[in-house]
Amino acid sequence: MSIPESHLAQEAIAALVDGELPAGPAHRAARHLSGCLQCRLAVEAQREAKDALHASADVTVPGDLMSRLCAIPFTTDVPGAGGGPGTMAAGPGQLTVSGPAGSWAVDLEPEPRAHRSDQARWLRRGVAGTLVTLGLGVTALALSLPADSAAVPGGSPAAGSSLPNRHTDVMPPVVRTLTVGTSATLTGRGGTP
Repeated sequence: MSIPESHLAQEAIAALVDGELPAGPAHRAARHLSGCLQCRLAVEAQREAKDALHASADVTVPGDLMSRLCAIPFTTDVPGAGGGPGTMAAGPGQLTVSGPAGSWAVDLEPEPRAHRSDQARWLRRGVAGTLVTLGLGVTALALSLPADSAAVPGGSPAAGSSLPNRHTDVMPPVVRTLTVGTSATLTGRGGTP
């Protein structure tokens, strides 16, 4: 039994020459290159091609290249599925499938959506209703609050008002210290320990 000889893939050679191969795969590729003349020649050819592209400043790209590339899916006939003699063709705005049973087309243009002004009207009504409700709530709250003179601490209530003056005194908390585990008796002090 013999193991087939393996070489570096063309993508790995390009990534190695461009410096895009991670450290682990780059070390494995370097070990392979030390013993494989065919792969070393491929790496050298890739380096020469890269240097030639960088040295050449007069490479021109046709102006209509992008439009021609974008048109490929719409202008290329694709054989039909199922192994039959049917074909599928895409043109601007439609997809045509033809076969032994006939042909049919699918319109690829999006259908225009009808503008629904009633949605905007309901949205405006909802916002207006929310604002009116908030206004009524604020008004009800303002009417239920006491008058300004009674609300200010230290102010005198209005003449003839039956509201009593309220005072709040702040008292510090009472702290007691208890000692647990002693057998001493309290004599002469009175009160509760």
